[in-house]
Amino acid sequence: MRGLGRRLRQTFGISAPRMAVRTHLSWKWKLPALIALLLVIAGMWWWGFDFGQLLGGFNRKEIDARIDRLESERATLSAENAQLRDRQSSLESDLKMAQCAQASLSRQALDLQSENSQIKEELAFLQKLFSDTGKEGTFTIQRLTAERERDDAYHFSLLVVRGGNPREDFSGQLSLQASMVSDGRPLTLNLPQDDAATAPTLMLKFKYYQRVEGSFRIPPGSQLKSLQARVLETGHSTPKATRNLTLS
Repeated sequence: MRGLGRRLRQTFGISAPRMAVRTHLSWKWKLPALIALLLVIAGMWWWGFDFGQLLGGFNRKEIDARIDRLESERATLSAENAQLRDRQSSLESDLKMAQCAQASLSRQALDLQSENSQIKEELAFLQKLFSDTGKEGTFTIQRLTAERERDDAYHFSLLVVRGGNPREDFSGQLSLQASMVSDGRPLTLNLPQDDAATAPTLMLKFKYYQRVEGSFRIPPGSQLKSLQARVLETGHSTPKATRNLTLS
């Protein structure tokens, strides 16, 4: 059979098949080669990805640089915003303080203006009063008023004037007699005898004039009907001047 086969190949020109020779490589060469191949493929893929982005108008480095710049600008703007907020809070606090100070000064100016007007009126009144004063040693009680301050208290004020040109101060006390109606019954209150707390207010010590004002308490719900004021010199029981006020 082998001879017949050899003749047939020689007759028809058929060459005998050759055996393939394979070179066997160990894993210590295969593994580095595989890793190198993978790295080449990955590099080609990454290069192709970046090249594709460049062709499509997308530049990662430029975008990253722009992002970094925007982040830096954002941080700068955040810091400036915080500073502006602090400055705004400080300015608002200063504005409130200035407004409070302005309001306080406005109130003080109004009070001073009112007090100044009152002093001018009193000065004009006293000048006229002194010019019309009779003999020396004459006492008069001017501007006697009484107004309800609370349900159980009244506020009073008056002006004691001494005529002439005295050389020494006058020492004495003011006596008040308040007539009122309490629970439908008449009631009389003598000050300072019935209210020792009013004694310091009613003391008199002046040369030409003295303003006296204060408050006295009454039973709650009482209605003041009249108020009598008397000027008493120390050591004398006879009043130097008397003034009556009737309230409706």
